Amino acid sequence: MKHITLATAIALACTSFAFAGDTPSTPGASVYIVNLEDGATVQSPVTVVFGLSGMGVAPAGVEKEGTGHHHMFLNRAAFGEGADDAELIANGIPADDNHIHYGGGQTQAIYELAPSEHTLQLVLGDHFHVPHNPPVVSDVITITVTE
Repeated sequence: MKHITLATAIALACTSFAFAGDTPSTPGASVYIVNLEDGATVQSPVTVVFGLSGMGVAPAGVEKEGTGHHHMFLNRAAFGEGADDAELIANGIPADDNHIHYGGGQTQAIYELAPSEHTLQLVLGDHFHVPHNPPVVSDVITITVTE
């Protein structure tokens, strides 16, 4: 028979709490794209500068109150409208072509994007890549990349 010690039970409870999307955001915090406006026409490569107000940036894995790190939602439904959003809150934001992590604390990125329309949205994640509660997300912008 397996027994769980009190310390293990507390650690598991804390881990479950963090993955439940319960890391608080700072009231009034906002994240935004600094250098591009909705409807912009640009050429690749595209530099995107990330803005954050009311909170600080800390690398993934660093648990510090009032901080998080950036994730770019590229060419996917807006956060809150995606079919996988409940999973993102429960398990953290995945790392794939539509969910790009900046766990090193980066505040800008350069993207090689094909000529087409593309949507961009920033989502702040906690030390486990889970959106804060309430979520700190930018507006979705659409850009057109030309040749």
